[in-house]
Amino acid sequence: MIKKLIRSILGPKKKMDDHTTPVVLAPKQHGIDPQLVSPNAIRVTSTLQEAGFKAFIVGGAVRDLLLGVKPKDFDVATNATPEQVKRLFRRAFLIGKRFQIVHVMFGQELIEVTTFRGASSTGAPKDEHGRVLRDNTFGEQHEDAARRDFTINAMYYDPSNQSVLDYHGGIADVRGKILRIIGIPEARYREDPVRMLRIVRFAAKLNFTIEPETRAPIPVMATLINNVPTARVFDEMLKLLMSGHALACLQQLRKEGLHHGLLPLLDVVLEQPMGEKFVTLALANTDQRVREGKPVSPGFLFAALLWHQVLEKWTAYKAAGEFPIPALHLAADDVLDAQTDKLALQRKIASDMRDIWSMQPRFERRVGKSPHKLLEHLRLRAGYDFLLLRCASGELDSELGEWWTAFMEADGTGREVLLAQKPKVTNEPPPPKKRARRRSSSTGGGGAQNGA
Repeated sequence: MIKKLIRSILGPKKKMDDHTTPVVLAPKQHGIDPQLVSPNAIRVTSTLQEAGFKAFIVGGAVRDLLLGVKPKDFDVATNATPEQVKRLFRRAFLIGKRFQIVHVMFGQELIEVTTFRGASSTGAPKDEHGRVLRDNTFGEQHEDAARRDFTINAMYYDPSNQSVLDYHGGIADVRGKILRIIGIPEARYREDPVRMLRIVRFAAKLNFTIEPETRAPIPVMATLINNVPTARVFDEMLKLLMSGHALACLQQLRKEGLHHGLLPLLDVVLEQPMGEKFVTLALANTDQRVREGKPVSPGFLFAALLWHQVLEKWTAYKAAGEFPIPALHLAADDVLDAQTDKLALQRKIASDMRDIWSMQPRFERRVGKSPHKLLEHLRLRAGYDFLLLRCASGELDSELGEWWTAFMEADGTGREVLLAQKPKVTNEPPPPKKRARRRSSSTGGGGAQNGA
């Protein structure tokens, strides 16, 4: 009885020195609501356990459950090999090169199952900077816990008895709202530089504080992200920007010195009052949609982040004598090409971005059949929302956005009335400018907006 009392008082502190035996927390100690756990995740763990294997819900799902939040995704860790896992489920697929995992499908829900990872092999292939390229060493559960990135992501939940296994003081860090890396920070960031982006995302999303020793190496080691495959960087950036805390994440990236190079020239945009306001509005709009459970388009988000670069180059091409529409396409090409070295933008996302950008000059043509034709565009809603952002940031007069709002909501007669209205005078040159353009093609930059 006395020994049990001493263990309950000193146990957690002792475990900080001995990470091979976990602190086991009962339901009353951790307070997880079992109703928040996915039935399919429970089905996976129970199937594996009935087959004689260990199986736990792990990682971010456990962290969210401890915070009282229903996880979006559930991961399972087991001592079964990927091949053994695959044999137990009808719809199971082996994926991954760097780490082999199993995706178990239940309708639209995906449960990711990984085998306990062993201590990192000294013979594991690495690049010249120390980044691990491939390591499929399997091991014990305590070794798997040590391989995870942060203490708050290294806890295991067993639905069968509702216990939580904590090897690295994760429960204390969750309650203290602290982000702490497991192991030596410099070594862990060198193994996988994306961890620096992940810790920023978690800090912003969870409103946690990064522990000083975990934070210290980040500004010095930030350049290692340049050695990570662009597809992985893009995936992490997408998670960051669509987390529902995009604005906070971007601010945290800048605070930690991690923003350089991820979106080339974005720093320049954020130093310009209008550009900063536009990006801030776009991210706040995205965050609001995520919180309301509404769909968010990655194409729209990246189109907004890069718009002022497009705008700057578009203006330059027009000033050089290029006609407005070709100038816009050239500007879009330049900006998208500048991203390929840093972000592997998927073809669909790049196509959506082009559509949104190319619609912008068409919104300013409020005569004849042009507005009616634009209503038929498949990406009209995205282009219209983008237009409203431009108006809200002060880039365009709000009258244009109000006109289009009324036009889209009006019936046939109402639309004809709106088309008959004389548009509000903007900075557009007067009619004589058209005569000047006929005299010389070098004035093609004039009348850019209506001529688009």
